[in-house]
Amino acid sequence: MSAMSLTPTRRELLAAATAAGALGLLPQTLRAAAGGDAIRPFTLAIPQQELDELRRRIGATRWPSKELVNDRSQGVQLATIKELARYWATEYDWRRCEARLNALPQFTTEIDGVDVHFLHVRSGHENALPLIMTHGWPGSVIELLETVGLLTDPTSHGGVPQDAFHLVLPSLPGYGFSGEATDLGWDSDRIARAWAVLMERLGYRRYVAQGGDVGASVTDAMGRQAPEGLLGIHLNLLTGAVGFKDQLPAASPEERAAHDALNEFAMDGFGYFLEQSTRPQTIGYSLLDSPIGLAAWLLDHDTDSYYKISRAFLDHEPVGNLTRDNIVDNITLYWLTGTGASAARWYWELGRSLTAARAAGLARPPVSVPVGFTTFPGEIWAAPRSWVETVYPGLKYFNEVDKGGHFAAWEEPQLFSTELRAAFRSVRPAG
Repeated sequence: MSAMSLTPTRRELLAAATAAGALGLLPQTLRAAAGGDAIRPFTLAIPQQELDELRRRIGATRWPSKELVNDRSQGVQLATIKELARYWATEYDWRRCEARLNALPQFTTEIDGVDVHFLHVRSGHENALPLIMTHGWPGSVIELLETVGLLTDPTSHGGVPQDAFHLVLPSLPGYGFSGEATDLGWDSDRIARAWAVLMERLGYRRYVAQGGDVGASVTDAMGRQAPEGLLGIHLNLLTGAVGFKDQLPAASPEERAAHDALNEFAMDGFGYFLEQSTRPQTIGYSLLDSPIGLAAWLLDHDTDSYYKISRAFLDHEPVGNLTRDNIVDNITLYWLTGTGASAARWYWELGRSLTAARAAGLARPPVSVPVGFTTFPGEIWAAPRSWVETVYPGLKYFNEVDKGGHFAAWEEPQLFSTELRAAFRSVRPAG
């Protein structure tokens, strides 16, 4: 990623990271490698003028008239987005989020021409299992932050030392503080290969991987590539349901409900997916020009999550961890990094790779590592065990929990962390 390709904010962010490295802030356990393999410490420092400009733009929003229905069937409701805008412009404090991120070890490293930003939080427990977790869209590393203490320090949260993980939380290329790809081909397979390089570069010879949403697609690809050292994967979205739809059973009430949900998504919830998989550049102009346009686009993902988020603003009653601050932290991260268009391009890459595979008659290789899966009831389609076993015949762990939705780690971090401990317990190396 050349300096000419960076937005002003990103130039300043990378300058801050370089300055941090000059101060010798890199831990001794992660000495920077020479040349292009260098692992550089990253410190976040958003210029105040960027925050002032954000508030100015929020105040200059041109509002549409109120929707003509009493639900979200016409899109994000005016009352919800206006209350979000009011809070964002008058009460929200980005510096709190910035300090929270800077309290964790952050780094960047170049892999295959892209500067990858990641959090790397090592557990204090000697035999902790390395875990790389991948966020999704419209999320970021923000959605995983509540799990950090739970997973790295289990003894402080009801677990035992044998449950501990060393955490690696990368930002997807084109998302957050990672650089944008400057060439085509950054689909889930390529990201999966980059993550294997990252784990090797960090010195991890045996590790596990987890993902939801886009992260589920990347983690699925890691399982199919089975890089040396990958011990197993855990997912909380059955992305393979789309490609396997005609093979998925529909006999039980749970199976029929899942089919109904999948069909409903294809008919009524597919708008963002279709736009981003065909014209990410077009929607990107709006997402980088209007903070409220960006916020509405990010909120309009799935019905369950939307109503939970709306409740946090209108009723001041967050569901789980979906608080006003956490939601606006994520939106502000997209705005300050200018990644509305670059994040959407993953969907374009997905569409092209699926079309090419179908045209060539290519089948995906099987997953050859142990697979764990947790079904959360508010997921876009809550996959029953029979569906998961159809996509992953070698399923080793499955559980259906009683709460949580699409943003499982974000909404229910305690429950999510408990599931990861259980799912990976059988693949932990002895000793």
